[in-house]
Amino acid sequence: MKHRGTDLTQGPILSHLFRLALPTIGASFMQMTYNLTDMLWLGRVGEEAVAAVGAAGFYVWFGLSLLLITRVGAEVGVSQSLGSRQHATALRFVRHALFWSLVISALYSAFTFFGADALMAFFGIASQSVNEDGAAYLRIVSLGFVFTFTNPTFAGIYSGMGNSRLPFWYMTSGVLLNLILDPMLIFGWWFFPELGVVGAAWATFYAQMLVFLIFVYRFLGVQEMVRLRLNAFRFDAAISARIFKLGIPVAAESALFAFFAMVIARMVADFGAVAIAVQSVGGQIEAISWMTSTGFATALGSFTGQNYGAANWERIRKGYLYTLAIGSVLGLLVTLAFFLWGRSFFSFFFSDPESQKLGAMYLYILAVSQVFMIYEITTRGAFNGIGQTVPPSVTGIVFTALRIPLSWALLAFSTWGLLGIWGAISFTSLLKGTVLPLWFWLVLRKNLRAVAHRKL
Repeated sequence: MKHRGTDLTQGPILSHLFRLALPTIGASFMQMTYNLTDMLWLGRVGEEAVAAVGAAGFYVWFGLSLLLITRVGAEVGVSQSLGSRQHATALRFVRHALFWSLVISALYSAFTFFGADALMAFFGIASQSVNEDGAAYLRIVSLGFVFTFTNPTFAGIYSGMGNSRLPFWYMTSGVLLNLILDPMLIFGWWFFPELGVVGAAWATFYAQMLVFLIFVYRFLGVQEMVRLRLNAFRFDAAISARIFKLGIPVAAESALFAFFAMVIARMVADFGAVAIAVQSVGGQIEAISWMTSTGFATALGSFTGQNYGAANWERIRKGYLYTLAIGSVLGLLVTLAFFLWGRSFFSFFFSDPESQKLGAMYLYILAVSQVFMIYEITTRGAFNGIGQTVPPSVTGIVFTALRIPLSWALLAFSTWGLLGIWGAISFTSLLKGTVLPLWFWLVLRKNLRAVAHRKL
């Protein structure tokens, strides 16, 4: 198999990381822009419209978590296979990852479409319009889940081959279409009907479909990265098991993270639709740092995967330290921005001064943990690259689950109210960003010592 990716086992480490990370960061921001654009325009409709999309968005997040099974399985399986020069195995990972992404996304699409009303009722939001609009939004976007959830698997395959640039451009095309369609369908510009929240859903549907069609044409039709030969697909239980073994710990942790976030949102809903809207928008603003760090984590995962396949632990160590240094600078800049311009960020979404003030408080509290959140995310990429997806999943599940009893305790035994819930989120992020890097450093030191011992 000849592929058009990059050999990451040699050459300058820092340039490899930036070359892989920047397009991935761009693609992540493209994905984030869908929700951010929806909320920017819907903020002009009202806080209840933002709350509806924000609540429904938890189920989109949960679905994307499930599809990490195939994205991580493809990314790690392909990168490690290429690093050890097992090209035929890499091809089998590609075919099976695409197969399973279609199966899982179709099943989840049916689940959310038929269960939309019950899923929105979970939050216990008093406003009937929020519940109805949220369910309508969820039904429409669920029709496009096959597109929304398969696109990241395509991107993972490209990243595993050392090419994160092309997925960025393909996802950019979808964002541009969403930017155009959102105001037209929400407010009824030009000859389009005024659809409100439903218009935002249809804009997302068409944008994601466009990206999917581009991936299908470029990767499967043109076969720009590799001669895939889909007609050679034969179901391989061992490859499927390896994909699920690599991906399930990551997906389970992310899915549980989404579920815990829903439980927290249920607590926040007791403070009203404005509180839900503020937390939804605040999460999108905070995504500036975690999307950027996810880009470097993805780059580090591909870099580490190939070097793990080549048994080059010293190069893995250097790549990890470079990435932590980059994350430190990024985290400090975001922390400073949140403290200085927290209220200004929210003024783009809400005209109400009280909503802006509450949003600023959210960012002030979350600013404390930004550096640690970035440490956790980048270390997750390092663990994924060496095929050990359990440690970050265990760390994430344990400390994210801690948010629920901690939030309950602060609500019951303090006067902090809503700020106590957000404080619990920030504190547990700090814990995750401390424990996981220490864990990886122990793994790294053990393997470096083993390599040194073999050389004696």
